[in-house]
Amino acid sequence: MFKHQHPYPPFIPEGTKKLIVGTLPPPRFTTGELKPDDVDFCYGSRDGQLWKILEGIFKVSLLYDNSDEAINQRIQLLRKHNLGVCDMVEYAYREEINASDLGIQDPVLRPMISILKAHPSIETLLFTGGNSKNGPEYFFRRYLLEYPEIEFVCINDEVPRIHQFELESRTIKTVSLTAPSGAANRAVGSMKLYKKFKKENPELNTIDFRVRQYAPFFSSK
Repeated sequence: MFKHQHPYPPFIPEGTKKLIVGTLPPPRFTTGELKPDDVDFCYGSRDGQLWKILEGIFKVSLLYDNSDEAINQRIQLLRKHNLGVCDMVEYAYREEINASDLGIQDPVLRPMISILKAHPSIETLLFTGGNSKNGPEYFFRRYLLEYPEIEFVCINDEVPRIHQFELESRTIKTVSLTAPSGAANRAVGSMKLYKKFKKENPELNTIDFRVRQYAPFFSSK
């Protein structure tokens, strides 16, 4: 059984307003066996698309390699736009060493409510995936079972789904986005809205679609 330890602590700069919340990076980030075009930072997998999406939203160009400069570019981008990253899982176990969320077993979840209390500037949780088994919203709902006094209220039940809850006299919104992974591209391709965009502009791809979906929630304006 492989212990899949999250390799990065939460990255929450002072003044963070929006927190990107996923599950775990691929196991190679735990073992340190990165590929040449991986970045040794949150969402650094060459197979992931979050940073490509953020490039499209914020009109920047980032490096994709193992360099310190690639890491620093991402840190500065997050700081500039009051963004942080804190995945739900501290560690879990796997029978097969792969990046599938479905393979996560016996997860130990990060204390998100304590983290939110320690960072009162946070207004929004941006889930990089929904409520399917072992997705970030799924784990957050599971975590909230420890806090029966907190009501997780649905505001919009269409993707991207929006909920909110009250914590110490402040309202925190959650947004469940389409996952920024290649594995989710099939789901994107089947969406009516994507088909509509594709019909209007045949050059549109699944990353472009996510840029449009993510932009209103990531924008610092």
